[in-house]
Amino acid sequence: MSKLEKALEARSKKVNKVETTKALKMPMDVHAKLDSIAAAGYEGLAKEDSAYFLKCFGLFDKGEDFMLRVRIPAGQLTYEQAKCIGELAHEYGDNYIDLTTRMQVELRYLDISNIAKVLEKLKTVGISTFQTGVDNPRGIVADPLDGIAYDNVIETMPIIHEMQAVFTENPEWISALPRKFNTGILGSLSNSCNIFGHDCCFVLAQKEGVFGFNIFLGARVGVQSQDANLFVTAEEVPLFFESLLTVFKNYGYRDNRNKNRLVFLINDVGIESFVDAVQEEAGLKFTTAGTTMVQSQAIALGSNKVLGRNGKFNYKLVVPSGIFTGTDMIAVAEVANNYGSGDIRLTYDQNIYIVNIEKEVLKDFESMEIIKNYAHYNNLYFNDMIACAGTATCSFGVIPNKPDAIEMAHFLNSEVAIENANVRMNWSACPKGCGVHGIADIGFEGCKAKDAEGNRVDGVHIFLGGKITRVAKEAHALHKALPITEAKHHVKYLLKTYATHKLRAETYEAFDDRFLSQNYSFQALAFFTKINYILNEKLGLDIMLELEAEPTSSKREEYELFGFGLKLFKLLTGEKRFEGVDGLNPILVKPRTIKRDTVSQLNTQVPAKLSEVIYNMTHETKKERAAVFSELLVALKEV
Repeated sequence: MSKLEKALEARSKKVNKVETTKALKMPMDVHAKLDSIAAAGYEGLAKEDSAYFLKCFGLFDKGEDFMLRVRIPAGQLTYEQAKCIGELAHEYGDNYIDLTTRMQVELRYLDISNIAKVLEKLKTVGISTFQTGVDNPRGIVADPLDGIAYDNVIETMPIIHEMQAVFTENPEWISALPRKFNTGILGSLSNSCNIFGHDCCFVLAQKEGVFGFNIFLGARVGVQSQDANLFVTAEEVPLFFESLLTVFKNYGYRDNRNKNRLVFLINDVGIESFVDAVQEEAGLKFTTAGTTMVQSQAIALGSNKVLGRNGKFNYKLVVPSGIFTGTDMIAVAEVANNYGSGDIRLTYDQNIYIVNIEKEVLKDFESMEIIKNYAHYNNLYFNDMIACAGTATCSFGVIPNKPDAIEMAHFLNSEVAIENANVRMNWSACPKGCGVHGIADIGFEGCKAKDAEGNRVDGVHIFLGGKITRVAKEAHALHKALPITEAKHHVKYLLKTYATHKLRAETYEAFDDRFLSQNYSFQALAFFTKINYILNEKLGLDIMLELEAEPTSSKREEYELFGFGLKLFKLLTGEKRFEGVDGLNPILVKPRTIKRDTVSQLNTQVPAKLSEVIYNMTHETKKERAAVFSELLVALKEV
């Protein structure tokens, strides 16, 4: 523990304001006054209660009303629980429900006078809202088809109950941590819960014929977890978990809240020293890591019906951006009760599984109104889409986000229909990254951008190449500050390339590994989407610069520049072979006829700035050519 003690001492010169607030009172004292707070209204609410303590019980003051975050372990709800949540949303929460990426629900627009009765009603069906906010262990996520799916090796729900017994509603643990603590446990082969993206990750593994979990630690937004080189059995998970929380509680930093997550402590002392401290706290030396078994990303790509190992079907109701209603939650609970086991499962990607449906009643089930109402969202672009709250309900949001994600999904579905495909598109409304855009195939982070006229508009940074499989990896920024109205076209050209070159049933993640990132630099891909946007959306030429299956550039930027330049020259002039670029010399710009195909011609001038860009890419003197794509991207803003 000596390294941890020294690290804590170095960071203990002062504590942050939140720690000062936490010292004012015990959270349970505030919880005990909820009835009186509800009766007195905002006048009975102390500043520190609103700012911090109520958040320990999932209550977030939004100024005129409250948002309530509900703890749903592993996203599993019974018929009675789902119906209760729906009824509460309908009666007290403007009939609105958010489905979250931690497999939970959030009720919004709750009046302060109704808080106590809402919490009491949830309690009658066994639902707690404890420790769903601020410095607490948050909801534990798992495979939504835990205990059901064919690829589920270890059922984790019994383990989760033991893990939660460590801290749930335990006064000693409420608000005891230096910062929030996210946990995931996956007993399946499919990575259906972003398993490498938590402070503590229990990942299905095998060692010497025994199945258990390898431990990965220290993820946060923009950072994937580190391999702790530990293997624990299902029986050892609760002990390891409690020991880990204890070490973090005792030695975690309490000064700069932006640097108080577990990963900062691990980085300072080293993963080996941190693991030694956890084992010392546990009084047990755990064995070294086995073979991580998690391979794929979903058990049934592109399908909304999954056959379980019990011979029954599980139906995925696709909920765009997780925007749901109390009315629909009640309806889902009823069809689950009438056609399945009555249980529903919330998913990491903000959707719902209705589980254990007999094959004989599946057709009747699909004819139900609530199922038909959402059936048209079961397509490539909605199936694996994630979007966090945005400006409508989050003070940190920069863009509306959820509506933006839905609009782009509709646009792409009409523009680029692809069969046997899978693409994950995640949206975060701000840099906090609640939409986990960093691990998406194509990620979006909300920002402000300038349109062609220089007006400040809603925009996004586009990210490409995130991974959630065994080689977890953060995405790379492809474009910065694009207006959303333009961004959708950039994505369209990436997906057109996916449609053209993908192998049968190849996911976008696998396609990126095999084709895009293997053959092209990110700079080249950024130019590729930008030039196609200009040629088609701005100039209306209906021609596309294509990416080749076997480029000769070897990802060297100078070769990529020249190769793209030659292809553009031929596209715009109709030349069958390249003999020179004098006709596009910006000093000698002349009106040109651009041949669209062998049948018809489009009489259009090549804009002078575009002519200049292409000339700079293909100048006959190598030393005079553009050196990097970034200077061309700047120049293209003037086209």
